[in-house]
Amino acid sequence: MERPRTHPGPVPVLLLGDVLLVTLQGDLHDSTAEQLQHEIAHHIATSPAPVGGVVIDISGIEIVDSFLGRVLAEIAASARLLATRTVLAGMRPYVAITLVELGLTMPDLSTALDAERALSLLGRGTRTTPPTHPEEGA
Repeated sequence: MERPRTHPGPVPVLLLGDVLLVTLQGDLHDSTAEQLQHEIAHHIATSPAPVGGVVIDISGIEIVDSFLGRVLAEIAASARLLATRTVLAGMRPYVAITLVELGLTMPDLSTALDAERALSLLGRGTRTTPPTHPEEGA
């Protein structure tokens, strides 16, 4: 089994198979958010194998201001230009309300309730139920 690789930086970026997993925790300073944006784009562009998706888990974020919302939208737009889909996972209801109130639209960004569902949206992840095989002739 391939061991997840991390990319050095203030926010860990794990490569799980062909998916970059980014988990944001606590307050994210503006400079850190910008650095993360450049790091993700650089990783997608320079990876020896194509990156199939980016999952950004924000379940550990209490507040999303207009700057962070814009950075998340820009990460998704950059990834899309590099042929990679981004899924934002773990958004709390009050964060969603704040983003709507700020007028931030994120057309290049899909959302999921948690990281597992985000991986499913990307066509990856573990299957929770075994596949069924109909009997022949039934």
